[in-house]
Amino acid sequence: MRRVALVGGAPIVPLGYDAPVSFNPDIVIMYSVDQALSLLLDSATPLSPLDADTEAVALNHAHHRVLAHDITAPLDVPGFDNSAMDGYALHIPDFAAPPATYAIVQRIAAGETGAELAAGHAARIFTGAPIPMGANAVVMQEDCSVSGDTLRVNFQVKPQQHIRPRGDDVRAGSVVLRAGTRLRAQELGLLASLGIASITVMRPLRVALMCTGNELVEPGQALGAGQIYNSNRYLLNALLTSQGYQVSDFGIVRDDAVTTRDTLLKAAAEHDIVMTTGGVSVGDEDHVKAAVEAHGALDLWRMAIKPGKPFAQGHIRRADGSHASFIGLPGNPVSGFVTFLVLVKPFLAKRQGALADTTEIQRFPAGFSRGAQTRREYLRANLIDGRAVPVANQGSGVLTSAVISSGLLVVPENVAVQEGDLLQWLPYASQL
Repeated sequence: MRRVALVGGAPIVPLGYDAPVSFNPDIVIMYSVDQALSLLLDSATPLSPLDADTEAVALNHAHHRVLAHDITAPLDVPGFDNSAMDGYALHIPDFAAPPATYAIVQRIAAGETGAELAAGHAARIFTGAPIPMGANAVVMQEDCSVSGDTLRVNFQVKPQQHIRPRGDDVRAGSVVLRAGTRLRAQELGLLASLGIASITVMRPLRVALMCTGNELVEPGQALGAGQIYNSNRYLLNALLTSQGYQVSDFGIVRDDAVTTRDTLLKAAAEHDIVMTTGGVSVGDEDHVKAAVEAHGALDLWRMAIKPGKPFAQGHIRRADGSHASFIGLPGNPVSGFVTFLVLVKPFLAKRQGALADTTEIQRFPAGFSRGAQTRREYLRANLIDGRAVPVANQGSGVLTSAVISSGLLVVPENVAVQEGDLLQWLPYASQL
């Protein structure tokens, strides 16, 4: 059977053909990863930065949230010239040649202010303490000698050395964070340094998560014949909540057409996103695809990706005519894990209103050779001696491959890999 990828109804040249293939309903449509991601992002309407989609939160509750508006600095940071070192603040007349001696006349700790220094005077000063008026340099304590109240400096002191000037970090009135920034620990620290106690953020996307399949059993329960534990529920819940999304856990949905339909419609009525695992392939008990098509539409189905071919995306209509986005992940847990990172994560980020990821692409030499494949593969791999080496078992149901690996190695479709070829590397550290 031919496999053709269509984008916006326009045929493209599929793998193995020299010209576009005309549409045929009997042809299985296969989207490349690039096509799928482009369509996903084009369909991702961000939340509005208006009041209905925003909320004010205290800074200590803002981790992973997305800024609704630009942040302009209300003050300089630091707000005063201060010492970068523990040492001595000096008033050096015309920066006289060494050696020179100074009378130590005061002590200034962080949080204190000192009196103005006259020429030839010094102040014992500590890191972060304000530079007193008249001081024009700081010398480190280990670079000078002290005898009683006399300081001796045996080297040429440079003007303003070891002084952090006011506004060295942030200038009042400058835009320090853009709307759409997802707040990490670094951004929270910066906001706190500006005296900002609460901020306006986008409300979190409401995501309904359900796992389909009669074979699924929750951990802690006894397994029956042919049953497996529901790993997807915990895997995806963790992935979603780690990005700051509000998850409603619908648990296991049994393989029944009516139950599947009713659960999907209920979820769509109350959530921005409906996310399922399983039920979007071609089996007799795969009811999710049919329910979505009956009450909405599938815009994507089946990707030229490995693992994760039975990935689906579309929308489900609500009673008021609006719709919820639908994401159908494969039932195999590694397939769901990979397609979430590659396709779903950027889609959700745009829906949330977050800025696009601008992380620089990393590439590492392959530590293996292999023939060309017709689908783009995301191999679970490790970096060993500077080379990317896949773990042994790449099965789509083998969760240990994700546990013992440190990232995904991208092998393009229709490309034979020779050892040493540079391949794109997606480290989990930048994805999770």
